[in-house]
Amino acid sequence: MTTIQLVGAVLFAIALVHTFSTKLFHSLAHRHPRHAGLFHLLGEVEVVFGFWAFVLVLAMALLAGGESAIGYVESRHYTEPLFVFVVMVIAASRPVLDAVRDLLALLARLAPVRTEVALCWLGLALVPLSGSLITEPAAMTLAALMLAPQVFRPGIPEWMKYGAIGVLFVNVSIGGTLTSYAAPPVLMVAGTWGWDSAFMASTFGWRSAVAVCFNATVITLLLRPHLAPSAVVEDVRMPWVVSSVHLALLAGVVLLAHHPVLFIGLFLLFLGYTQAYPKHQSPLILKEGLLVGFFLAGLVV
Repeated sequence: MTTIQLVGAVLFAIALVHTFSTKLFHSLAHRHPRHAGLFHLLGEVEVVFGFWAFVLVLAMALLAGGESAIGYVESRHYTEPLFVFVVMVIAASRPVLDAVRDLLALLARLAPVRTEVALCWLGLALVPLSGSLITEPAAMTLAALMLAPQVFRPGIPEWMKYGAIGVLFVNVSIGGTLTSYAAPPVLMVAGTWGWDSAFMASTFGWRSAVAVCFNATVITLLLRPHLAPSAVVEDVRMPWVVSSVHLALLAGVVLLAHHPVLFIGLFLLFLGYTQAYPKHQSPLILKEGLLVGFFLAGLVV
């Protein structure tokens, strides 16, 4: 083992310890208000690996020279962190959420059960399965934001909330296996092993779909007594043109997932469009998306 490899292993171990010690930094922020901002930053789980990745690069520069460190950093591929950041922000935009809510509300009204029960099941089953088309990060963002006011709210027993979020994590993780491009672990080996979408759907996808539906059904039955109709909120009707543009941009980003220059260009167009029609927008989750992207980029390094 070379010196750089040893340093990398030690820093990785420190990063793992840091991950499980984030509460300590929040405590330090309260005890030392002068540096509260720094301690709060280091207390963010998403920041941990990115921070120690910078330390690793600095150590490489000191041990092997600046050119070697820069060469290593530039040899990594950051397409996935960039893609996750972009798709999270677009998928969580208000026009996209409104369009998905309207679709699920229509399906829920057609179901032979209470609307709120059907919405819960659809959020835990159909949305995760849609991750095979719109990618897992987008499905996770949509499902979490849609289920939050219905399931993750006061009045629901804590153990049921944990159960629901556990089911959501599992379902999103396996719900993207109907295609060969939506789940990052599959994407990494699909080209090498020759797994196309037809192979994924026939070999893994249908089994995953059965598991997703089963998981969602069980937790929905447990949540059923606690689910209540959502309060009707009077809001400005979203113009179909605005929703269509957002959905088209999201689809474009998904289709160009392997071409960062192009999907970043679409993202810049998206940002400009949201500024053009601010009354139809809610605050974009730029901070949250950047934190997740920073976390993934740290893992890449």
